[in-house]
Amino acid sequence: MKIRSLSIEGAYEVTPQQHRDGRGTFLEWYRFDALAAAVGRPLDLAQANLSTSARGVVRGIHFADVPPGQAKYLTCVAGAVLDVVVDIRVGSPTYGAWEAVPLDDQDRRAVYLAEGLGHGFCALTENATVAYLCSSTYRPGHEHGIHPLDPELGLPWPAGVPELSAKDGAAPTLAQARAAGLLPHYDACSAYAEQGVRQRS
Repeated sequence: MKIRSLSIEGAYEVTPQQHRDGRGTFLEWYRFDALAAAVGRPLDLAQANLSTSARGVVRGIHFADVPPGQAKYLTCVAGAVLDVVVDIRVGSPTYGAWEAVPLDDQDRRAVYLAEGLGHGFCALTENATVAYLCSSTYRPGHEHGIHPLDPELGLPWPAGVPELSAKDGAAPTLAQARAAGLLPHYDACSAYAEQGVRQRS
């Protein structure tokens, strides 16, 4: 398993080693110890999600209040998606920056993102299936979104006319979310992560 940090602090790309023969393929798509060594703390597993999307569907950009936020580890188990991590932490050196990682059922890469980062993806195939491991459960009223077509972000969605949910289509822009006080703060996210490290040491 190869784990590479992305240009946004708290975001990582994970490439598993695949073992193929005439019967098929075997791989470890998640390793508790390997991820903890790379990230500096373990991923507490509280919820697992699965979504299927038609080609051109965009989900996101989603994030949760910090604390506790919601760290995510996800992979595309069928089909292909373009996965996007956005730094929406006010005060972060890379605030407003994004990274895009293709996830599919061939390379079997995964993405980890820490609490406080925004996340979304676009389905590149029909019935693209994404599996998520989450550090906290869904909390109504504490989950938010940024409009995925916000021109300030300029996200590289490949779909000509992305299909959005009504909720995502009504989400504020990054500037509007910041003005409304919805965005997490970099210092608070760093302090929360450090607190978790201290509690385990």
